[in-house]
Amino acid sequence: MADNNTQVAVIGAGPGGYTAAFLAADMGLTVTLIDPAENPGGVCLYRGCIPSKALLHIARLIHEAAEAEAWGVSFGKPGIDIDRMRQWKSDVVTGLTGGLGRLVTQRKINYIRASAVFSDARTLSLIDADGKTGTLGFEHAILATGSRATEMPLFPVDADRIWNSKKALDLETIPTTLLVVGGGYIGLELGSVYAALGSEVTVVEMLPHLLAGADRDLVRFLSKTLTDRFKAILLNTTVTAAKIQKNGVKITFQSQDDEPRSQLFQRVLVAVGRRPNSIGLALEKAGVSLDENGFVRTDNRCRTAAAIVFAIGDVAGQPMLAHKAAYEARIAVENIAGKDVIADPAAIPAVVFTDPEIAWAGLTEGAAKAKGRAVTVTRFPWAASGRAVTLGRSDGLTKLIIDPQTERLLGAGIVGPGAGELIAEATLALEMGANATDVGLTIHPHPTLSETFKEAADIFHGTATHYYRPKRTTK
Repeated sequence: MADNNTQVAVIGAGPGGYTAAFLAADMGLTVTLIDPAENPGGVCLYRGCIPSKALLHIARLIHEAAEAEAWGVSFGKPGIDIDRMRQWKSDVVTGLTGGLGRLVTQRKINYIRASAVFSDARTLSLIDADGKTGTLGFEHAILATGSRATEMPLFPVDADRIWNSKKALDLETIPTTLLVVGGGYIGLELGSVYAALGSEVTVVEMLPHLLAGADRDLVRFLSKTLTDRFKAILLNTTVTAAKIQKNGVKITFQSQDDEPRSQLFQRVLVAVGRRPNSIGLALEKAGVSLDENGFVRTDNRCRTAAAIVFAIGDVAGQPMLAHKAAYEARIAVENIAGKDVIADPAAIPAVVFTDPEIAWAGLTEGAAKAKGRAVTVTRFPWAASGRAVTLGRSDGLTKLIIDPQTERLLGAGIVGPGAGELIAEATLALEMGANATDVGLTIHPHPTLSETFKEAADIFHGTATHYYRPKRTTK
């Protein structure tokens, strides 16, 4: 905490922050990385992306064991050792954060465990957990402070019964009944975990469908599965009251057509989105401005209104995704290093790690309709995929959004196991400006789920091997 100076000060050590710090150090710059945690990792690694995926993997294994009975293999009812499960999840996080800590040392980055606020346009004030203070002068700063779970004043503060995503990932107990407020990816992922572990899960969503932003034909596969695994999915429904009782939380629901009704739940998980961590940093002292939603305003070089201050990741706007933060980290650092580069991705992939997974990149069908843009949509059902059938998972779909005149790929969507891995090929195709012919002429290994991408492209010309659709006529 001694007073010093640095070329690049990175505030926040999540996926965006540590990526920026590592790249800046690799480019020969003197770097100071500031975060209260023992090692880099941020929300994603400590209490978000990584621990949730560890638990979702367990949930998937439980379901696979049950599904195997249809193939003649019976494992019996799984035993749940919540203490060992919690320890395994923690070991995953500890191993990864420890590895990042070693990379900090290897790159000779000055890592300061503290919180930072701006004193002026070139100075940060630091304070650690023990109250010790210091200052840090910088030539450039990168804001990578991330986001936090959105709170709802409707719900009383009760750390035991009212959960946010962090509390749910602590895995302190497996409630008999769990209400998930919010039908977005966080609520559905964590709801899936607890349903697999034995909780009766109810999801309430104020909109008429789950996963706003994803195309409906993709979501319907997941909705069908979750209807079987969850106790109930309440759409077009809001929570109007929540009261803590000795035996749980009494929730009052209001739907569009019915009278208000009440139900008791042991635990309630509030998962209604996230808000940027842009308050309390004294950004005004640095000349950094915010938009109406609290995001830091940036240009296409990730530069804020203050020329020497950059902002990346969740704090800099939607989509609030770890890989988008890492991408912006490179843009910011390369500009600091004197390169003239801009953020201009053809596609930013999104993945919902439920079972089945849903992933998409580029233009969605829904967005195309909203813009009035003429597109051709091709869909290859996984029921026609030999690999999907061998897995017992024909509940999937690969779709492409294609410009009908140029054949250029504009977007892609996938639902099915492994969709999060498969979407990378579509993202690369979008970045490279590939068209339907390019994708169709690319040899894919057989039998694999990746073939569904090629066959979806072949459908555009009416030449898909395993799915018949008449050829397009050219006027």
